[in-house]
Amino acid sequence: MAKVMLVEDDLLSIQIVSEILRAEGHEVVPFNDGTAAMEAVERLTPEIVITDLNLGKAGPSGMDVLKRARSLTPPAIVIVITGYGSFEIAVEATKLGAFDYLQKPFKAVELRLKLWKALSHSAVVSENAYLRKELKKKYQFNQIIGSAPPMQQVFRMVERVADTESTVLLRGESGTGKELIAKALHFNSRRGAAPFVPINCSALPEHLLESELFGHRKGAFTGAIADKKGLFQEADGGTIFLDEIGSMSPVLQSRLLRVLQEREVRAVGDNVSVYVNVRVIAATNEPLEELIKKGGFREDLYYRLNVISIPMPALRERREDLPLLVTHFLRRKAADRGLAPFSISRRALEALHAHTWPGNVRELENAIERASALCEEGFIKLNDLPPILHPLGKEGFSDTEVALAPSGDTTILSSSPKLATGGAAPVTSPMNQPVGQLKDFMRDQESAYIQRAIAQAGGDKEQAAKALGVSLATLYRRLAEGE
Repeated sequence: MAKVMLVEDDLLSIQIVSEILRAEGHEVVPFNDGTAAMEAVERLTPEIVITDLNLGKAGPSGMDVLKRARSLTPPAIVIVITGYGSFEIAVEATKLGAFDYLQKPFKAVELRLKLWKALSHSAVVSENAYLRKELKKKYQFNQIIGSAPPMQQVFRMVERVADTESTVLLRGESGTGKELIAKALHFNSRRGAAPFVPINCSALPEHLLESELFGHRKGAFTGAIADKKGLFQEADGGTIFLDEIGSMSPVLQSRLLRVLQEREVRAVGDNVSVYVNVRVIAATNEPLEELIKKGGFREDLYYRLNVISIPMPALRERREDLPLLVTHFLRRKAADRGLAPFSISRRALEALHAHTWPGNVRELENAIERASALCEEGFIKLNDLPPILHPLGKEGFSDTEVALAPSGDTTILSSSPKLATGGAAPVTSPMNQPVGQLKDFMRDQESAYIQRAIAQAGGDKEQAAKALGVSLATLYRRLAEGE
């Protein structure tokens, strides 16, 4: 059964309640002093805390015990005991995170019922914890694609700070995987069994974002037909991820600053603050320092958010990861459709290498998704990729199939797309293939070599020309001749 901490200053009440709980098979640890309970709660890590709000003596109150119990990771479930006529105090305790309350004098059956409800809630939380454990496997560091030095630096930083309570600011261009890293931070921390709640701060107007973050009371504004719990409360015990934080209005920045300072939120239309135990991870694709100079972002909020800063590299800064990412996306798209892994042609792969990827990993994933939907027989050719990836905007190239190994290495197989689906392709000896003119063969070989140089130069034709020892004009002329 459950480990229950009982905090009550009346010794007779302690004896009666302890007997009831032990008769139900629970382990009971009683305290008749708030100070002793406050010191022991972190060491005991009880599942349930039952505390009288009025502990009588000078020192910590039941409210203090409640806050300390809710600050545990994961938070303990708290049932508070109030005296007659203390309904308002019980409501305040509920807003501070108490699961339920008992009003003196109460019957044994009431205590059993409240405890049964608390344990049922705990069972649901445990089931969610299992599901989140499975999610944690998905977001372990070895499940995130990246072997380039900039990404290895990100992994080292995430590993060091994941299990801390520090606020983290993720910086980087759109599409670099900031939310993926935020999830890795959450699921590899002691908060991993609690909720991960993401929100894009640029996706909603100010009044709706305020309601989403902090909640609202019924009648607070037109359309508020019922009380609504905010995302900070939904994330209690876990992590809230505030994406595109730079787009938040000054008014909401002020409210967020108070949450970070006081760990309390107040719903729109309410006059009572609610304690929340939440870790904040923010992300931005804008230079917040520039926004501060322009008056668009609070400097004090910036320092609260920028406790630990993790820069996310753009895809063009980690080009050696591109084969790994392509392999990953090809396999995932094939698995989603129940197909054998896709193959990709040499020309298509060279085009992927040559692109600058302003949309980063998200753009790459979209390109692979398009290609996997348009390709024939599981063989992705250059024409299947978005037109922006075609060299000089030209389509209709002859493609050679490439198989991507798990390491991201490429191996030339054949020009036959049948191999991509496991079909047998006839083997033709080179001696039996028709022979064309030598100048055509030499032109094709030269064109392929130029494309390879351009790909290795990251799409920079001027740099490719220097590597080949020709002028830029010659490079363009040879490319045109090879079309």
